[in-house]
Parts: sequence; C-alpha cells; structure tokens
Amino acid sequence: MVAKVHPSVPFAAPSSPVTGLASLRERCGACERCGLAAGRQQVVISRGEATARLMLIGEAPGAQEDGCGQPFVGRAGQLLDQLLAGADLDSARDAYLCNVIKCRPPANRRPSGAEIAACRPWLEEQIAAVDPPLILLLGATALAGVLGVKQGLSRLRGQWMPWQGRWLMPLFHPSYLLRFPNEAEGSPRWLTRADLAAVHQRLNSMEPAHGGRPPLLPPVP
Repeated sequence: MVAKVHPSVPFAAPSSPVTGLASLRERCGACERCGLAAGRQQVVISRGEATARLMLIGEAPGAQEDGCGQPFVGRAGQLLDQLLAGADLDSARDAYLCNVIKCRPPANRRPSGAEIAACRPWLEEQIAAVDPPLILLLGATALAGVLGVKQGLSRLRGQWMPWQGRWLMPLFHPSYLLRFPNEAEGSPRWLTRADLAAVHQRLNSMEPAHGGRPPLLPPVP
C-alpha cells in the first residue's frame, strides 16, 4: 500500500555528497538558531555513509549522542543497528543516519515545533547532499518534522509514501521498541523487522542509474 502526502518542491542537490556534508558540518557546528545551542556539548549531525541509498531520520540526540557527537549510539542506536543487521543492512555502509534536531533538548524532552523549524534547513541540506531514493522516518517526531503529519504513526508505519521524487516509510523509533522486548508475531519489534525486510527488498530491486546511483521513485507494488 502507498500512502499519499502533499507534494513539495525538491531540494537542489550539490555536486558531491561528501563536499556538501563537509560544508554543512562546519556551518552547523556554529549554529545558534534556537535556544538548544546554549545547552549542548556537541552538534550531532550524522553517522553512516554519505553516498548511501538509504537515509534514516530520527528525533533528536540523547545524552550519549550529545557527548560523542554522533546520532544513535546509545541503547536505542544499538538496537537499531541490530535490526538493520537482521535485514542484511549495515548502518555504517548501507545507511546515512541523522535526526530532525541536531542538538539535545534538555532532559531528552521532545523538541518543540519552533526548534524543529529552526533546524529544518540543516535537514533539508542533508537530504539534498545525500540524495537518497529511500528515507525511513523513525518515530512520530520525524514523521511530523518531515511531512507535517502529527498523528497516525501506527497507521502509516510500513507504508511507502512518495515525496520529492523519492520514497519514504515511517517506522517505530528504536527507543519505543526498547519498551517492547517481545518479538512475537504482531509485536512492534516483529513489525519493524518486517518493515526493514521490505526496505531491503526495495533496495535490491532498484536498478542502478548513471554513475551507479539508483533512479528516484522506483515502482512500489
């Protein structure tokens, strides 16, 4: 099933993902667009492969991420790596991981709408630089931050959505899955494994385009 969202204007991709992301990292490191800058240790931009065909977007850095400067390195990140590996996807080789927000909110609270809006240009630059054909939105905050959809994660989870010439799929956030260790059929973890298996299948079905990069908007059955 393919869910429909309102189309928007695509971002212009730079000539080189590595060059674009290096410039972004330098400029984002000095960002003071919102009040979160005052309490951060580090700006948390990304980890993974800059030329990956798959991008994962989460919510915001936690304490461990704030300390080391990389997203998804705590318990939730370890679980995410395990789930990706279970779908034969390597988080360092096959994916580019980032968050809607680049600075840790106090006490790991959910970022505000104003904070998400202030950080949105950085996320847009990341998407343009990496130019992935597939994006996974991890959790309700990522779903709202990218698509403006403020509810319905359980209903939309696992569905492909066309957006800016690429395909998006909402998934449960790994921090949510930590609350549900049961992997019985129909459980959140079981559903997430099934979703990631579908992602792996989609990646394998995409024919490389010019320069080895896949075409955008592959057909979704």
